[in-house]
Amino acid sequence: MSMNITHLVTMANQIGQFFLSYPNQEEAKKEIANHLQRFWAPQMRQQIMQHLADHDQAESGLHPLVSTAIREYLH
Repeated sequence: MSMNITHLVTMANQIGQFFLSYPNQEEAKKEIANHLQRFWAPQMRQQIMQHLADHDQAESGLHPLVSTAIREYLH
């Protein structure tokens, strides 16, 4: 069962929005990835990672902080 990628992007950006206020952006990226790891099903994480792999930053619809967090910390 796959989720609508637009919905996943929206949810990921909402999570990122919360952590944007962190003064330490490196910590913010780690917390975004940590949240996705803890609360998203493996299939959801795989979908968002594949979406990011298939699209460049501008096309992905993901906030730059979120896309960087996924690329650097989500496995």
